[in-house]
Amino acid sequence: MKDVRLQGLEAKAWPFEEARKLLARVEKRRAAGQSVEGVLFETGYGPSGLPHIGTFGEVARTSWVRHAFETISDIPTHLIAFSDDMDGLRKVPDNLPQPQMLAANLGKPLTSIPDPFGTHESFGHHMNARLRAFLDHFGFRYEFYSATQTYKSGRFDAALLRILENYDKVMAVMLPTLGEERQQTYSPFLPVSPRSGKVLLAKVVGRDVAKGTITYIEEDGSPETVPVTGGHCKLQWKPDMGMRWAALGVDYEMYGKDHLTSAKLYDAICRIAGGTPPEQFMFELFLDEEGQKISKSKGNGITVEQWLSYGTAESLALFMFQKPRAAKRLYFDVIPKAVDDYIALLESYNSNETSEAERLENPVWHIHAGKVPQERYPVSFALLLNLVSASNAHNREVLWGNIRAYAPAATPEENPGLDHLVGYALRYYEDFVKPAKKFREPDAKERAALEDLASRLEALGDERDGAAVQNVVYEVGKAHGFEPLRAWFAALYEVLFGQTAGPRFGSFAALFGCGETAALIRRALAGEFVA
Repeated sequence: MKDVRLQGLEAKAWPFEEARKLLARVEKRRAAGQSVEGVLFETGYGPSGLPHIGTFGEVARTSWVRHAFETISDIPTHLIAFSDDMDGLRKVPDNLPQPQMLAANLGKPLTSIPDPFGTHESFGHHMNARLRAFLDHFGFRYEFYSATQTYKSGRFDAALLRILENYDKVMAVMLPTLGEERQQTYSPFLPVSPRSGKVLLAKVVGRDVAKGTITYIEEDGSPETVPVTGGHCKLQWKPDMGMRWAALGVDYEMYGKDHLTSAKLYDAICRIAGGTPPEQFMFELFLDEEGQKISKSKGNGITVEQWLSYGTAESLALFMFQKPRAAKRLYFDVIPKAVDDYIALLESYNSNETSEAERLENPVWHIHAGKVPQERYPVSFALLLNLVSASNAHNREVLWGNIRAYAPAATPEENPGLDHLVGYALRYYEDFVKPAKKFREPDAKERAALEDLASRLEALGDERDGAAVQNVVYEVGKAHGFEPLRAWFAALYEVLFGQTAGPRFGSFAALFGCGETAALIRRALAGEFVA
């Protein structure tokens, strides 16, 4: 453990870089004479729409920083998954049932609105359950906090009273960020109306610090006085973030780029509420296939459940791990590459030539919290997709027959991960690859080269060495004057598979069988695929 800790203190992987910032924060507090009992991580969730994949990404990334910190420090850690379920519903999400019922409850806290799915005591409780279900599915260690329960329990009371005491300071932070019209009615406190039950964007006309109350104008124009404590008020979301950091003692929080301009506001409110702002990490937002921001209210992009229908949990985690500060398009086409990138990284991690220090830089170490599986994958996901296409296989048995011929030691029992990939490949091929296929006839030059390749593959017999077969493919391309050679490989995939690209053709032919690949070529030359 000592060696791992020292290596972690020098590792360049981004979770370790973040962990070292936290360690410096702790050391600074200790140097100031403060006791440090633990380090608190927080992630936030707005449950007004269905949980989406970005929420998973935030918790996953925070968890990787937490594990990196635990590797370099003995200080206890905690992770809070905080749900802002006391927020008032401002608009009806596009992708939820019973829109008329939801519209009739606009303005009320999410935990006071009936569940449109009919399974939980409220809309907020349903969304919280959905969040916790997929966090639990991935084995995250966290403590769930409900804003409704936390406000009503009194946990925030001291910080809320401090905000009331320093009301003018808070307003001085917030008003410059608002338009002239909004400035006239803005208050950091949102009263929960004792009359309608709505969370009101109401004008505050009076404050009593001694009593801990505000007086505001109700919807009918009359004044109403409520305590700011005990869940009778909540804060606007920007002051709420800063207050929460102070009240809970948050040490680390991630947020998307859309929060970046508000970060200085969160910091200022946190200090006003008596806290020290946490270490923060800004990640880029995910985009859908059209380049638009993924939104839980629109329901665009991919859900966790959809990804897991076509790819492994590890591939999803890897997609989240790589380049968190870069905007990435998140749609179905990225899944095969993510799966194969994970397989390649796992192979590298388990290589005897990889040092322990190098392993800490490998994403799979972080994804598996240091407990990396030993399983090997003799066949890639891309190869499986082409195997499904070439063999016209629609069941596991046929695919496993090819796999065993290529890698005799591989079995579903000994390679359960590969067996899962077989199922994913069958589904992905049917839903995404097959509908997009567009075969073409070879031109005269390509036809001659393909006929030559078919003959040479037949001569190879039962050759299963992908590198050896690839050399033959190269030789044929060069012999027939393809320059650059990528034009030759493009022709192979367009004519034989109806695709513009694919995995190493030699590896495919070795997996499918040289004789079978030659037969595939002759069928293409006969025009079967175009017809």
